[in-house]
Amino acid sequence: MYYNNFGERRLSMLMDYYELTMANGYYVSGMKDDIVYFDLFFRKNPDGGGFSIVAGLEQVIQYIKELKFGEEDIDYLRSKKIFNEEFLQYLKNFKFSGDIYAIPEGTPVFPNEPLLTVRAKTIDAQIIETMLLLTINHQSLIATKANRIVRAAKGKPIMEFGARRSQGYDGAIYGARAAYIGGVVGTATTLADEAFGVPALGTMAHSWVQMFESEYEAFKVYAENYPDSCTLLIDTYNVIKSGIPNAIKVSREVLEPMGKRLKGVRIDSGDIAYLSKKCRRMLNDAGLHDCAIIASSGLDEFIISDLLDQGAKVDSFGVGERLITAKSDPVFGCVYKLVAVEKDGKIIPKIKISENEDKIITPGYKKVWRLYDKKGHHPIADVLTLHDEVIDDSKPYTIFDEIHTWKRKKVTRFYAKNLQIPVFLNGECVYESPSLEEIREYCKEQVGNLWGEVKRFNNPHKYYVDLSEDLWECKQELISQFSYK
Repeated sequence: MYYNNFGERRLSMLMDYYELTMANGYYVSGMKDDIVYFDLFFRKNPDGGGFSIVAGLEQVIQYIKELKFGEEDIDYLRSKKIFNEEFLQYLKNFKFSGDIYAIPEGTPVFPNEPLLTVRAKTIDAQIIETMLLLTINHQSLIATKANRIVRAAKGKPIMEFGARRSQGYDGAIYGARAAYIGGVVGTATTLADEAFGVPALGTMAHSWVQMFESEYEAFKVYAENYPDSCTLLIDTYNVIKSGIPNAIKVSREVLEPMGKRLKGVRIDSGDIAYLSKKCRRMLNDAGLHDCAIIASSGLDEFIISDLLDQGAKVDSFGVGERLITAKSDPVFGCVYKLVAVEKDGKIIPKIKISENEDKIITPGYKKVWRLYDKKGHHPIADVLTLHDEVIDDSKPYTIFDEIHTWKRKKVTRFYAKNLQIPVFLNGECVYESPSLEEIREYCKEQVGNLWGEVKRFNNPHKYYVDLSEDLWECKQELISQFSYK
């Protein structure tokens, strides 16, 4: 980690170098006070899913609040011999002074809609790009993957076990936080509990069992030390011939005389479907119907679904590397694009044109609306509008496909909600982050309200994210203006 002379963690310089060279250029060119608008959005859901979960806003807020440049930072930049000295003095006294609007953490979100919008001076907006992206990208990716795995388990608890396979310590700590938002019940990462209140969970490793003369002795000592929460790892030698019999023996000889019950057994290798069925019968025959069976070892949403389809008798799952790294699709892909500038108090939309249709950005200072049906409160569609538009939900509203504009749908009996909320105004934080527990419950509720077709793992229904007619016309006009033949 990098710290300043006061022992504080230094993150202000965690940015792409070009952000500083552009900021210097804006300063020298007299553009430092120009107001610009940037959108942060992603282009596709991970794993071909129907939606994603946004996370990381609390860490964005913390970063913006603490953003400042110390003497060591200024000295470093001066040593590069390309930065204007007045610009360096400007950075020395820098404080973010702009506005940030964001969709709250735990909200289901969809491609091409702004998760976060920045309205600020050019330098303010530019130098925060990398930290905004890496924070939202990482936690949204892990929250989304965790939610997929949680849904695959169909109500059986998921524990996050992935710290040792994560991409660095921040990947482990903030990954555990994001996974908890996505619905896991706890983590093996102790620091995530201390820092964020994500419940720390865990039992023993194979090395504990190997340290003793016998498996029975290892189980016995563990039970004596932790009689109220005794879960035993039973696959060090042989699950059926050794592990389960010794667990049952310890339950009878150690725990039950103390008036305690064996809480669980964990299987970390082998044919989990087969072994869990055999273990369940043996535990039941021993009167341990309440003893849970926990499975771990290379699990993800697809393997868990297969295990449950095969009738595996697993009560909860510990998921490691495939969750904490989102191994099957490890890049979330948020981008940060200029969408408008202000000139003489007027907002001028900006667009990026590309030969790749999906890389043409939607211009303008925008709002993100979600339309809900009044009866079941299910989301019907999201609509992007220009910032001064209001969707009147007292009368029918027509949505249409941006490309195939003849595909139209009239929405009735709905209500509209503006998804983005103000987080910073004029550089001051105006938003108090909910507790992590509240974010987690909010996420569960919001995902629960989605139609089942959107939540399918295979070929999910494509959720509508449409443009208002005014925004669509603005985009087409700019495309026509800048498309050279």
